[in-house]
Amino acid sequence: MRAPRPKVAIAAVAVAALAVAGCAESDRGDSGESQKDTLVFGVAGDPKVLDPSLASDGESLRVARQVFETLVRPEEGGTKITPGLAESWTPDSTGTVWTFKLRSGVKFHDGTDFNAEAVCVNFNRWYNATGLMQSPDVTPYWQDVMGGFAKNEREDLPESLFKSCAAKDATTVDLAFTRVSSKVPAALMLPSFSIHSPKALDEFKASAIGGSADNVQYPSYAMEHPTGTGPFKFKSWDVANKTLTLERNEDYTTGPKAKLKTLIFKTISDENARKQALRSGDIQGYDLVGPADVEPLKGEGFNMLTRPAFNILYLAMNQKGNPKLADIKVRQAIAYALNRQALVDSKLPPGAKVATQFMPDTVEGWNSSVPTYDYNVEKAKQLLAEAGATNLTLRFHYPTEVTRPYMPNPKDIFELLSTDLQAVGIKVQGIPLKWTPDYLNATSSGSAHDLHFLGWTGDYGDAYNFIGTMFDRQKAEWGFNNPALFALFKQADSTADSAARFELYKQLNAEVMKFLPGVPISHSPPAIVFGKDVTGVKASPLTDERFATAEFKS
Repeated sequence: MRAPRPKVAIAAVAVAALAVAGCAESDRGDSGESQKDTLVFGVAGDPKVLDPSLASDGESLRVARQVFETLVRPEEGGTKITPGLAESWTPDSTGTVWTFKLRSGVKFHDGTDFNAEAVCVNFNRWYNATGLMQSPDVTPYWQDVMGGFAKNEREDLPESLFKSCAAKDATTVDLAFTRVSSKVPAALMLPSFSIHSPKALDEFKASAIGGSADNVQYPSYAMEHPTGTGPFKFKSWDVANKTLTLERNEDYTTGPKAKLKTLIFKTISDENARKQALRSGDIQGYDLVGPADVEPLKGEGFNMLTRPAFNILYLAMNQKGNPKLADIKVRQAIAYALNRQALVDSKLPPGAKVATQFMPDTVEGWNSSVPTYDYNVEKAKQLLAEAGATNLTLRFHYPTEVTRPYMPNPKDIFELLSTDLQAVGIKVQGIPLKWTPDYLNATSSGSAHDLHFLGWTGDYGDAYNFIGTMFDRQKAEWGFNNPALFALFKQADSTADSAARFELYKQLNAEVMKFLPGVPISHSPPAIVFGKDVTGVKASPLTDERFATAEFKS
C-alpha cells in the first residue's frame, strides 16, 4: 500500500522507475548477450538483508529462495515436505533425534563442499548466537521455531528446542531436539534455515551484528556475500538503483540448471508503475498484482498466476492498549460490527473469502464449528452497552507504502473497517504509519496501540505455523496472558501422533475464537504475473516461486 499522494508525484515515480529499468535493458543489449536469457522481475520493496537467517520479510526470502537451499523443501506449487539438500530423514524411537541423509557432490558457490560438517556449522551458529543475534528482530524465525539459545541472554526466552548437531559421516547428520515438536522437520523448509558456506560465514564475519537493537548494523556477509548452493549466485545489489542481480550457478547439481542466465529483481514500489513497466516490456513480470488489474492483464495475454489463498488478514485488539479491550463483550462487539463480506466483495481479489478462524481451511486442524460473529450492528451496540463502552474511542493504526499478499489496499481496508466501527458508536482515531520500521514497531511492542490489522502467509503446511505463531505465548501485539491457552498449545506441539495433534488444533481454533484476541477477516489468493512469452514458473501458496524454471518461449 502506498500513502495518499498527488497524482503528479505518482507519475514522477513511474517515470523514474521505467527510466532505470530501461537502462538495464540497454546495458544488456550493449553487451551482446541475449535478452532472452535475462528476466527483470518487479517487486514491491527492497530486501531487508541477504542472509535469510536474519530475515522474515518476503522480499529478503524471495532472493534467498533462489540463492540458498534447505535440508528439506516444499513441493513445487504446494506445501508438502520434499527432499532438499537432504535426500531422506527419519526420527529415532523417541522422536527427538532426526537423522538426515545428505546429497553428495553438492558445492557451495565459493567452491567448497556441502556436507554434514557444514550443516552442523550452521545450526551451531544459530544455537550459540549471542548479543544482538538474540534480538527477536534479528533472528525472528529461529526464535519462533526453536525458542531460545544455548545461553539465553533474556529472561523471556524459553529453553531451546534445538539441542545438538552431530556429523556422523560426510552425508549423514543427526539433529537432536529437547522434546518432540510438530515443527520438526517441516519448519526446516523455511529459508531462514538455509545452509550457508562455512568458509564464507567465517571470512565475512556473518555473526558480527553491530549497532543497537533499534539500529542494527549487518555485517558484509549479510549485505554483499550471501553464499549458498542454490541455482542462482548473488552478483550485485545496487541499492541506489534498487536493482539486485543474480546469475546462473553453472555448477548446480541439486537439480536442473537455471534456464535464465541472469535474474534481476527491480524494486518498483508503486503498483501502477509495476503494471506500466510490464506493459512496456521494461520488466517481464511482477508480484502483488492489484485485484482490479488481474482480469485486464489476463485479457491482454499476460501470463497471470493465482496462488492458493494460504494466508490470513486479521484485525488485532491489544488488551493492554485501551483497558476496555480486556472486556470480552467489547471484543465481541467489534467482531459483530465488521461487515467482512462487504470488504471481501469490494476490495479483495476474486476467490477471496471471509475467514472464520486464523488459518485457511486447507490446513489440517481447521474447525467448522468454531464460534462465529456474523455482521450484526444491533448485537454490537447491545454488547457495547452491556460493557459500559458506549463512548469508546480507539487508536486504529494502519500501514502506508506497502502491499502484502493478504492486504492489497491497506488504506481502503482501514476506511471500510473504521466506517463499520463508527456505525456502532465507536470513535476511531486513525494513525497511518510507514510500514517499516514505524508500523511494525508500533504494533509489535509497547501498549500505545489499540487496533491494527496485519496478516500472515503460511510458511509450511501445519496449523501451528499459523495459530501457534500468533497465540502460543504472550506477545505485545495482542497484550494478553492466557496460561490455559498457552498450555494447550504446548500440548499440541508436543503431540507426536498427527491425528491426535489435528484434533488439538481444532480445539485450539475453537478456544481462540471464543477468547477472541482479534478478528480474522479474510483469506485472499494473491496474483503474480509474467510476460506473454515467459513460462515455467509455478505459483506457490508459500510464495516459494522458483525462477530457475523460468524461460522465454521465443
